[in-house]
Amino acid sequence: MSESTTTVKYLIVNADDFGASRGINRGIAEAHTNGIVTSTSLMVNMPATCEAADLARLLPDLDVGLHVNFTNEGDDPVVDVTDVNACRVELEAQFERFRSLIGRLPTHIDAQHNIHRHPALGELFVNLATRNGLPLRDHSAAIYLGDFYGHWGGESHPEQLTIESLHRILTERVGVGATELSCHPGYVDLDFESVYHAERELEVATLCDPSLPGILDDLLIRVIGFAELATALGVDGSKT
Repeated sequence: MSESTTTVKYLIVNADDFGASRGINRGIAEAHTNGIVTSTSLMVNMPATCEAADLARLLPDLDVGLHVNFTNEGDDPVVDVTDVNACRVELEAQFERFRSLIGRLPTHIDAQHNIHRHPALGELFVNLATRNGLPLRDHSAAIYLGDFYGHWGGESHPEQLTIESLHRILTERVGVGATELSCHPGYVDLDFESVYHAERELEVATLCDPSLPGILDDLLIRVIGFAELATALGVDGSKT
């Protein structure tokens, strides 16, 4: 095992919900161009999906994975999550839709509301990821970290989204090996329903904070994308 796999802290900063709205697309692009976001996850059945796909072509250094959407955001579900066969068909359809939109395989797979953790559906996601050699959230060499999130218990928690809070998360939760930090940057769109609105704009500001590169250097953390995961660790990045 090389020295890098035993001493280096690799961080993937992944922005969920790409394609959900134009404001979210804009926030993700800004958090990548001016901040530390290295990766995003595309929803292929949302109002701003096509715009996101076009935007991705202008951001060649931004990894783009598939954010499987069975549950929607405040609307009727896309599919009945108790119907495993219907979910299998929908999962494959969204995977193929991604390939059609982006022109290649996703760099990774995750899901809206982490529906891939549903006991009856997990095997579908694992099989899809394994067949295509792709990292799947909770099943890859990158440890998932969802602490950078500002809403729970029915209440907003903006204090969780400050640069001081992110500094603490990076210090206390990112260790040797690879970590995926999930985030949800974006700008408010009045036609997009979500309990997570103002918090997205706070995320953009923090993820673009000019002190972050120095913080990462001090903590010996190197930011990478999912496409670099296997090479960085010297292992198959799709498996733990």
